[in-house]
Amino acid sequence: MGKNLGTKTAIILAVLLFFTYGIIGIPHGSLKQSIADRIHLGLDLKGGTHLVLAVHVAEAVGSTTDRTVQQLESDMPGAGIAGATPAKLDPAHPESLTITGVAVGQASALRTLLNGPNYASYDVASQPDGSFKLTMKPSAITDLESRTLDTSIETIRERIDKLGVSEPIIQKYGLGDNQILVELPGVDDPARVEEIIQSTAKLAIHAVDPRGPWASETEALAGLGGTIPPDSVLMKGEGSAGAPPMVYLLKRAAEVEGIDFRDAQPSQDINGRPNIHFNLTTEAGERFYKYTDEHKQGSSTPGAMAIVLDNSVKEVASIQSAIRDSGEITGAFTQQQAEDLSLMLRTGALPASISYLETRTVGPSLGAASIHQGIMAAVFGMAAVMVFMLIYYRGAGINADLALVLNLVILLGFLGFTHATLTLPGIAGVILTIGMGVDSNVLIFERIREELRAGKSAAAAVQGGFAHALVTIIDTHVTTIVSAAILFLFGTGPVRGFAVTLTFGLLANIVTSVFVSRVIFDSHLKNNPRGAELSI
Repeated sequence: MGKNLGTKTAIILAVLLFFTYGIIGIPHGSLKQSIADRIHLGLDLKGGTHLVLAVHVAEAVGSTTDRTVQQLESDMPGAGIAGATPAKLDPAHPESLTITGVAVGQASALRTLLNGPNYASYDVASQPDGSFKLTMKPSAITDLESRTLDTSIETIRERIDKLGVSEPIIQKYGLGDNQILVELPGVDDPARVEEIIQSTAKLAIHAVDPRGPWASETEALAGLGGTIPPDSVLMKGEGSAGAPPMVYLLKRAAEVEGIDFRDAQPSQDINGRPNIHFNLTTEAGERFYKYTDEHKQGSSTPGAMAIVLDNSVKEVASIQSAIRDSGEITGAFTQQQAEDLSLMLRTGALPASISYLETRTVGPSLGAASIHQGIMAAVFGMAAVMVFMLIYYRGAGINADLALVLNLVILLGFLGFTHATLTLPGIAGVILTIGMGVDSNVLIFERIREELRAGKSAAAAVQGGFAHALVTIIDTHVTTIVSAAILFLFGTGPVRGFAVTLTFGLLANIVTSVFVSRVIFDSHLKNNPRGAELSI
């Protein structure tokens, strides 16, 4: 008893100062503002935007098979296969494509090619008419859909981070419905953030068929003899600034997609109009150079390219010269649109379009009310408990109250250091922690009372009381922490906030109720005459 009391007291004071710094940091301005800067509040306390998004993962499957068609067109000549045509003939099944026109003597070479690594994700079947049908394997589709959802989450997270939104919640939502939950506490401009999130930002550059454009899809079909080529698609758009909407025939497979962009920055053209200067990845740059070099002005097949954003043609430009890895996107952009589009390209394009299922704005008045009610519940609850401990355990009650206050300081300091978000359920976790702290003190104090009733001295009773209560305290706290860990792993948003505050509150409680209380008892016994009565 009483060994190294000075060192133990110094440790407690150091812990108190350390976590107090975690709560207020280096004060600047009012104390309230310093605490507000350190303790981040969740959506339910601070107010903000709540969104549920649906990711159209089937589009990723269609884009992948489009690339496969393009890959086959590139690989077949090298494998000695001529005259065969890969195409997606059934729009209802984007996971399938067909190779027609295969000469009898080239079937073996084609099968050898299809058994190669570039087509390992497809099941290959020969058809009675001599054609080959490629169908993406179910396992490949499942994997692609999962990666599409994960990539969408990461892309949205990067966009939100670039906007400087503090403590956003972006995670999977629902049970296998390809949905994403987005919660943005305290957003300053919710309309702009929602627009950036909800925009598909599915930017691509497509080759433009020289036939067209037409004023309507009806005219387009008439001009094409009633049939759209299987490797092409009709798409509507302005085509150039101020021009009336027209219908263009574009190659289905994009030459460059959003994923190929390495960097993009808002800029201005020589006329002062907002545009976007971009850089491509090395592989995409080589691919884009090959295409633009073959179709630039002065070549045997001069062509044009269409800049497509969200399945709408934004600009059609003739290819003046070969472009390798950098260029400019021009269009009828405002400066804000150019900045937002640059942001989307820098953070990567979404692999599939998204739509919003639910959008809800939590008003600041609701947040203020929640904060007030939550804080008042915690304050009154803690005050009532402290008064009860003083009345029921007399002098030892002071010991318990000091441990509770230190427990609360450690918990809030932890939130300040880790920037964990405090939610309304998180405040419930704080209150539950207070309750567990009181329970620990009651266990210890009752054991000490039992030792005193057995006739032991105050020092021996304290020693025995802590020894007998320790196992029970550790047992109850560990089992509760395990439950909180499960809540954190499988819960969402506010539930996780509850688990975080509860877990660290219990860890702090073990320290304060066992270590700090014991130091206070030992200090009391040391400073009082041997045989003095223990107030408990």
